[in-house]
Amino acid sequence: MSDRGFPIEEFRTRVLKAQTLMAKAGLAALLVTTEPDLRYFSGYLTRFWESPTRPWFLIVPASGEPIAVIPSIGAALMARTWIKDIRSWRAPDLVDDGVSLLAETLREVAGTSGVIGLPMGHESHLRMPLADYARLTAKLAPSVIGDDAGILRSLRMVKSDAEINKIRAACGIADRAFARVSEIAASGEPLDRVFRRFQMLCLDEGADWVPYLAGASEQGGYSDVISPATETPLAEGDVLMLDTGLVRDGYFCDFDRNFAIGATTEANNAAHARLIEAVDSAMQIARPGATAADLFHAMDRIVTGGAGGSDAGRLGHGLGMQLTEWPSLIPADQTELQEGMVLTLEPGIETGPGRMLVHEENIVIRASGAEFLSTPAGPHMPVLRGAR
Repeated sequence: MSDRGFPIEEFRTRVLKAQTLMAKAGLAALLVTTEPDLRYFSGYLTRFWESPTRPWFLIVPASGEPIAVIPSIGAALMARTWIKDIRSWRAPDLVDDGVSLLAETLREVAGTSGVIGLPMGHESHLRMPLADYARLTAKLAPSVIGDDAGILRSLRMVKSDAEINKIRAACGIADRAFARVSEIAASGEPLDRVFRRFQMLCLDEGADWVPYLAGASEQGGYSDVISPATETPLAEGDVLMLDTGLVRDGYFCDFDRNFAIGATTEANNAAHARLIEAVDSAMQIARPGATAADLFHAMDRIVTGGAGGSDAGRLGHGLGMQLTEWPSLIPADQTELQEGMVLTLEPGIETGPGRMLVHEENIVIRASGAEFLSTPAGPHMPVLRGAR
């Protein structure tokens, strides 16, 4: 039996939870335009979102099942989901790219005075042309589009067991790929080739695709953690870091591993051990009722002595259908942890002027505490062979 996708009941539960919150917020409908929000309610999974040409819409009414308003090129795939009401137009249309059809559908479900909720808060965006959005709001008047009252954020922040299992599967793939890094990395290997071959390892171990891979290789630590790989060869004494966000069945993992090339130093080993200690300190308090800020402070006390973090800005974040989700582990984020939330713990530590080490794990919040989804790293940095 395939473990791909979800049973229909998963989506019905999501919609009913949304509709309960909509009733409390006085919303007649929810309108979503982004890939993860649309997929959350429909299960519609495609790489076609890489093309920015066409807009896609899904409406959750106050009662009943969602309605898809999408370009006709996607109707056949949408029909293979649980969504029955699929309304489409031939796109791209330079005159009316679905705006009239969307307005007509929204009026049908929201009437002439209902408030339509649209995600507008932090980490949200509108995936349609602003000119078309202006036309839509004009066509809907006197109905208005307002904030969704954080409904999408609150729903997606807490994962079902089925979602957690998918993230766990993605983490397992990355675990196996990291265990094979010695096959592809050694002194003299160009970093860009290591990047390409690591992605191949991820695919070989079962990833559907690898949208995100970052890392570095420098002496005594690295200067940044988001740059593309260069042709610079790995050298004895380097610390190699690989940070992967691979996807399996629509869900991400996001964690990294550090490796010493040829040999490591006492200073690098001590810094790495401090990072593992910081993760462990956060794990000890990661339970329902604690806050995102609490986790930040637990790790920050270990890596900076409580100085308030670094320019990286945060020490972890939410994880799921996107590489990074709500919340952020920062001092200002008082989001209360709930059972079912999936987070990354990502402390960083300075190893010298302009140099740092970063370590990341993926966890899920349970009623009695936290559970690792990635296999936790030990305090000693693995050593890869030197020159061949």
